[in-house]
Amino acid sequence: MKSQLLRSASAAILLGSTQLAFAQAQGEANVGSGELEEVVVVGLRASLEAAAEIKQNADQVVDAIVADDIGKFPDNTVAAALQRVPGVQTVTGFNNEIVNPLIRGIGDILTTVDGREMFTGVGRGFAFQDLPAEALSRANVYKSNTANLIEGGVAGVIDLRLHKPLNFAPGLTAVANARGIYPEEVEDFNYTVGALVSNRALTDAGEIGFLIDASYSDQQFNRPISFNCDPRSATNGPPGAAGIVLPTCVGGLNDYGEYQRPQVNGAFQWKLNDEWEVYADALYAGYEAEFETDFIFSDIFGAQSITNGTATEDCFQAHVNGAGFLGGLADPIQSLCYGSGATFNNVAGLTSTQAKTGDTDQYMYATGVKFGSGAFKLGLDVSYVESKNSNRNIIVDIGKQIPVVNIVINDDKHGTTDMPGNPLGDANGFLFANSLFQDINTADSSLFATAIDGSYDLDGFISQLQFGARYGDRDADFRAIAPGGPGAPGGNRQTLVDSVGLPSNFLVRSPASIPFINGGAHWMTPDADYLRNNTDTLRAIYGAPAGDPAFDPSRNFDATEETLAGYVQAKYETTIGDVVVDGLIGARLTSNDRTVSGTGRVNGQLTPQTTTTSDTDVLPNISARVKLSPELQLRFTAARTLAQPAFADLNPGLFYDVPTNANIQPNGSGGNPDLKPQQSDAYDATVEYYFAQSSYVAAALYYREIQDRVALSISPEVIDGITYNITRPRNIGEASLQGIELSAQAFFDFLPEGWNGFGAFANYTYADSEIKTQGDPLDGHPLLGVSKNSYNVGLLYEKYGITSRLVYTWRDKFNETQFGCLLGSQGDEAAYCDPATRPPAFNKVKAYGRLDMSLGYDFNEHITVSLEGTNLTGSDYYSYFDTTVFPHDIRVDDRTYGMSVRVRL
Repeated sequence: MKSQLLRSASAAILLGSTQLAFAQAQGEANVGSGELEEVVVVGLRASLEAAAEIKQNADQVVDAIVADDIGKFPDNTVAAALQRVPGVQTVTGFNNEIVNPLIRGIGDILTTVDGREMFTGVGRGFAFQDLPAEALSRANVYKSNTANLIEGGVAGVIDLRLHKPLNFAPGLTAVANARGIYPEEVEDFNYTVGALVSNRALTDAGEIGFLIDASYSDQQFNRPISFNCDPRSATNGPPGAAGIVLPTCVGGLNDYGEYQRPQVNGAFQWKLNDEWEVYADALYAGYEAEFETDFIFSDIFGAQSITNGTATEDCFQAHVNGAGFLGGLADPIQSLCYGSGATFNNVAGLTSTQAKTGDTDQYMYATGVKFGSGAFKLGLDVSYVESKNSNRNIIVDIGKQIPVVNIVINDDKHGTTDMPGNPLGDANGFLFANSLFQDINTADSSLFATAIDGSYDLDGFISQLQFGARYGDRDADFRAIAPGGPGAPGGNRQTLVDSVGLPSNFLVRSPASIPFINGGAHWMTPDADYLRNNTDTLRAIYGAPAGDPAFDPSRNFDATEETLAGYVQAKYETTIGDVVVDGLIGARLTSNDRTVSGTGRVNGQLTPQTTTTSDTDVLPNISARVKLSPELQLRFTAARTLAQPAFADLNPGLFYDVPTNANIQPNGSGGNPDLKPQQSDAYDATVEYYFAQSSYVAAALYYREIQDRVALSISPEVIDGITYNITRPRNIGEASLQGIELSAQAFFDFLPEGWNGFGAFANYTYADSEIKTQGDPLDGHPLLGVSKNSYNVGLLYEKYGITSRLVYTWRDKFNETQFGCLLGSQGDEAAYCDPATRPPAFNKVKAYGRLDMSLGYDFNEHITVSLEGTNLTGSDYYSYFDTTVFPHDIRVDDRTYGMSVRVRL
């Protein structure tokens, strides 16, 4: 009922405001004289100057990225551009795109598009790569909070701004752009094309603007990965290497395929006069992918024997269970040394094809009205956001016995696997292995939101009173089958793949290879297209009925969430001598009512569960800016921020794979319906000196005290007599994050003609985080995913029509994931498995950096051509099982070269 009433009230207010706006249009209209929020800048220097101006004049601690011109963002993607912002760190996704920006090491970021909350699927976050950089005019990264910002980002808020027609010069504006990119790992060209058309006209009814912006991107990718599985005592494995710790398994994979991203957004603005404006916006962003993950793999602990086992000098003692993994105090103690290499004889070799498709459709519709008369301003915005996501993954494993697998394990080679003679490159002798695996899911979510924001200018110490309210109604539905499927043909017997009526070309040469596996040789694997297009035939071969399996109750969930928030804040200003002091004091009151329904396991039985929560929180904020001179200012801010748990993390379901291979540690994952919202008390202090046009230096101190931080943990759980490593989210109590940010940018105008086109920028972030929850295994450790040190440094040039950037981005090592019980050294005493008391082990990622460049030339005012390159240093991702002595995986981050052409009429 509350939802219906608020929807009706919002519609009535908007209709009444629109009718009033039409009435105002009948009189004399003085249009075009009001200040615009932003205008289109032209040129690298102009964009940097605009970003510096946003930083200097903002009420919060803000860093911005402004497009050089229409359709000309500094990087190919939004996330890639954001990694240049001080304090922002990113990672590379499976398809070699820069993804998942973190603000000062924390990923709980609220994303807004033109100030409206945006998300992907049923998550809280937004897939930045789904919004093309060509569509943006700027991106604002808010690192401190004020009451007018939507709650939801413990780390901060990133607001993505699209182009609007009234920000362009009067008349018609048209821009077209095309970019071709050559990724080395793909060895083929990708492309992106786009066009923007805008018209701004002065009419008798007022100033009217229309804009449409569309783009289409077709990208291919290939990301080779080589990995070692978790450490295991060879004393409990095949004979020949007692006392040596070796990987449970070894192998590699390629994520290989292509995706397309269509995008279109439109905007309408009608400025009736100096007081009234009516607008409407629409956005569609799509993603359609067809790709495969091709594995090559060996269960080396199933070998007949081990020879040439070589131990390092890194030795320890540990309690080891019968399977060779870290055991409890009741298990015997073994003296062990990490291994650096070994030969496994008469061992199973496997290949696997995961045939995947993925689709995402994002929609946003919004309309609203703005009114401003004298000291009073009021705006109403009504929006609807919908995100639909679906994924299919069909997996067939095949294998055969091979004579020998040689492995090398050290920080230099980082895990190299060699199968002499490349036996898995021969199609003969393969058998089905394991079950037909199917993983299918859909995620749909929508948000109806209404926001009212207003302000009233005053004379005196309080210069402005700001106020507003927002209502949000969010629905989320997730459906998925239980991962897995029918067993291999013939029951427990493996069957020759060519004996069950499959076509002769069912096995194909892997489309890509891995340089660390068999010297980069290709292998035979099931054809991904056949798996995608003939799933029912495969199910019949495996003895299962046609059609997709039913959705699994333990994975499904439905969520509804209503949020009502209101805020009041005062902008103050005073002068003390020649010093101007201004700032904000305010608070946001937010109420959240949420219901999550799913199916958990109670005493081994599937049991429907519904969890209802209701929270009310007050989020105060205070800030002060001390302008010592027009160039020099100090800033102090304090605020409380809030982030609700992700719906999927609240799902009570537990799902896991019943193990079919005794050599692999079984695992699974589940949710936690008892998760609490995260809160953070955030404090910032900055000193900023704007010493010349486009030039400044700034330093910032920040401190975050985080309550109920959510982290993923892996712990052993016994299900039906089998011990699984189960990954669940949990609140880890208190954590702190503190550090320093240094940033600067300048153009060297003092240099002689020609040389005065050079400029430079640099920023450095120090992030010191600590979990402070007594009794928690993570107590005293840094937050997961946080690099202590990171920096960007860049050289710029703009002169004579030339625009160029050369930028190096680097981040320090970090702990990525916590392991529950990992075989390894835990100090002087013998290690044992007790997740509640023993020191945790981590998947640790090595420090890495990358060099990017662009070089553009304006042939005239209409045509610009640019050359671009990313990851020119060929930086790769390296991770370890808690110690560099025992590598986990290496992922090849692609190096790309590109060329773009932009035409402006």
